[in-house]
Amino acid sequence: QALSQMTGLGGGGELQEMKAQLLSERRLDIHGFCSPRDSQRSPYLSARGNFASMFRGSTEEGYKAYHADMYDEDKNPNGIINFGTSENKLCFDLMSKRLTQSDMNLMEPSLLQYPDWRGHMFLREEVARFLTYYCKAPTPLKAENVIVLNGCGSLFSALATVLCDPGEAVLIATPFYSGITQSVFLYGNVKLVYAYLDSKMTGTSTRPFQLTVEKLEQALQDARAEGVTVRAFILLNPQNPLGDIYSLSELRDYLEFAKRHELHVIVDEIYMLSVFDESATFQSVLGMDRLPDPQRTHVMWGITKDFAVSGIRFGTLYTENQDVANAVASLCYFHGVCGPVQHKVAQLLRDRDWINQVYLRANRARLRAAHSYVTDELKSLGVPFLNRHAGFFVWIDFRKYLRTGTFEEEMLLWRRFLDNKVLLSCGKAFECSEPGWFRIIFADKTHRLQLGMQRIRKVLEEREQEILAEEKQQPCQSDQDGKADSTDEVIFVSHHQEPSCAGSSNLGDLIGLLQQQMRSSDWLQKNTAQQFA
Repeated sequence: QALSQMTGLGGGGELQEMKAQLLSERRLDIHGFCSPRDSQRSPYLSARGNFASMFRGSTEEGYKAYHADMYDEDKNPNGIINFGTSENKLCFDLMSKRLTQSDMNLMEPSLLQYPDWRGHMFLREEVARFLTYYCKAPTPLKAENVIVLNGCGSLFSALATVLCDPGEAVLIATPFYSGITQSVFLYGNVKLVYAYLDSKMTGTSTRPFQLTVEKLEQALQDARAEGVTVRAFILLNPQNPLGDIYSLSELRDYLEFAKRHELHVIVDEIYMLSVFDESATFQSVLGMDRLPDPQRTHVMWGITKDFAVSGIRFGTLYTENQDVANAVASLCYFHGVCGPVQHKVAQLLRDRDWINQVYLRANRARLRAAHSYVTDELKSLGVPFLNRHAGFFVWIDFRKYLRTGTFEEEMLLWRRFLDNKVLLSCGKAFECSEPGWFRIIFADKTHRLQLGMQRIRKVLEEREQEILAEEKQQPCQSDQDGKADSTDEVIFVSHHQEPSCAGSSNLGDLIGLLQQQMRSSDWLQKNTAQQFA
């Protein structure tokens, strides 16, 4: 009844009808989020409980398979290699050593008692100093504006709950990290309105999947035309899964757009210290001289990604709006961070010398090397990708390996990777508008990267041969040329080497295109070195 009232449904409707209407309203894919084999209603659960039980992230199948068959170099060498979960597995040696040093092991009565739900003041002060320094804030940030929760997922959930009423919406550009969907929807019953980005460079877009104010305006206008009330806008910077880093002028444009429409802006900067190329510069919203609407701008960050400790649930919110801060703080009772962990995090954040001289130097070098290895492998395969320098991921174009340009074909390719013991994330999981895009996580050890890329290469080469055989049988029905139209513009494009117009090309594009055409030709198969000898 509670869920029915929240969504405006009748009290006695069947669960299947309720489920279908809820998902339809939120533009969610019922097959992506609800498991058909679990669709029987449990007599032990409420309608809301049944719905939560059936709700699944679109990558649930892959994660479940991975945890049942995890790769281990010694114990399970034929297990699944996980290139799907965005974790940094490169710095366990550094973090384990730092987190076990003597200054971390403090146990005082205050750490074992209920704290201020916003977080212990010693930690909030340290977070404020940390963000002031690394976000290059023009003036010192204030501890009173800091709130601590157990992860950014909890922050998304809390903010959606206090900023939106049930059935209202938050605007976000696609593709985006899919965990946000569960965070804002399951607890707060808040919709997501999508501003769809694509790979084509037309109009004001000078790079693939470029976020523009025009696209945001269009999405907002469409939502309002459908009677949807939009209360907030989520901005990911650096962007997951694209890896884009937004410039100061772009940030200002996005914030001005939100101010015009009185939208709250939730800025997720969780990868801000994971920019690993010197040519790329991260600009934090907290580093701007002036925020267009400071009372509606809320910035989140956490240690999960930048410090390679996804098992430690810690996220922090910075907002100047005390009404928002108080409302979120009231939910911290459900999302608190235990006292001993708060002490460890504070000790970590205040160790500026170790962070700058040891950790960040090593982490960035390792990320850069791992990224280079994976992208070099993709180039050798002639596979297009976005060449970005932030985060742990590469956004890859596998469209030429689909028989037809559908999400069903994308899922078949995804399952084929999984059958060959490598887990990737498909574009559908990020609400990408174009079938065939995948995200691969490269922040892993060399031996796993090498074996994982071998398995990926095997799948792609087999898939390529199958497509070639099908084309020989039905040459008139081939649509491979059409699939390559927008791909050519994406090949190895760098954020910092933007073409001057939509038709521009550089040497990297040309080399990549030639490699792609060579690999799609059977000339190399017919004319081997052995035959020439």
